[in-house]
Amino acid sequence: MLTIEETKEGQKLRVDVDKKRLINCNKVDVNQLMPLKYKWAWEHYLNGCANNWLPSEIPMGKDIEQWKSNILSQDERKVILRNLGFFSTAESLVGNNIVLAIFKHITNPEARQYLLRQAFEEAVHTHTFLYICESLALDEGEIFNMYNEIPCIHAKDTFQMKLTEDVLQENFTTTTFKGGQKFLENLIGYYLIMEGIFFYSGFVMILSFQRQNKMTGIGEQYQYILRDETIHLNFGIDLINGIKEENPEFWTKEFQTHIVELIREAVELEYSYAEECLPRGILGLKASMFREYVQYIADRRMERIGLKAMYGSKNPFPWMSETIDLFKEKNFFETRVTEYQTAAHLQW
Repeated sequence: MLTIEETKEGQKLRVDVDKKRLINCNKVDVNQLMPLKYKWAWEHYLNGCANNWLPSEIPMGKDIEQWKSNILSQDERKVILRNLGFFSTAESLVGNNIVLAIFKHITNPEARQYLLRQAFEEAVHTHTFLYICESLALDEGEIFNMYNEIPCIHAKDTFQMKLTEDVLQENFTTTTFKGGQKFLENLIGYYLIMEGIFFYSGFVMILSFQRQNKMTGIGEQYQYILRDETIHLNFGIDLINGIKEENPEFWTKEFQTHIVELIREAVELEYSYAEECLPRGILGLKASMFREYVQYIADRRMERIGLKAMYGSKNPFPWMSETIDLFKEKNFFETRVTEYQTAAHLQW
């Protein structure tokens, strides 16, 4: 039995919610989830759990039949293969960044709880591309090694890996000014650029097939991935803005200029990727449309972290709003969790 003195001593270890911080809070017990300070992080975790799914739940019979037939042109097949090639590695890069770089330096348990959920979802996404490859009897080596063989995919992945190099060093710390900015750069690079920009051209391309009743199994899986990625993006933006608020000294004019330049480079890399995927028009899509689209979503992303839009482009794919309205991403999941269902019962 604990004595009164021992009980009082233990009570001193209880977490003061006001002392919780997203980074650089090593004096607070990171194992104590309650009391919650960042309720947005917990809501993102609950919303992620409500969208639980596995690729094997989705039948691929029709896709297999269409892939074996002559219903798809060579250009259409190229679009599908290139997207599988990019996403299959990109999801692994995001998962590795969470586990090896981000999780270690986040000192808040509710944010960590969501990161654990996101890491699982990245594994499910990688599983998805393997499931598609197996279903269509594709050359798995070709798909999963495409980031080494296709220059435009290699360029995007190399861009991302450069943002992880410093954070992965054993002596890296967020307690210094330089380290704090580098960590913020990593978060912006992976949440805002990788998941918020690089993924969206692929979503448009694959969902365009589904709109014409082609490769609907793959399309349905991409819809689930898109829903996951929307939560990832919203969490990442809340995390970035939270760290900015707690560490305003990181958000210098010079750093903002640096981030804008990274986004500008990412937009050009994504357009080059669209040109490679679409040397000729298919399904009503042309590569030129993607420059405007990528600029449009880049503006939306910048606005959400307090930067000014720099392109002023319009959305050439308004039908994407039927899936997710980019202007309302912040509020998309701010509804009761009971409104979301597992994949087996989800209705679109």
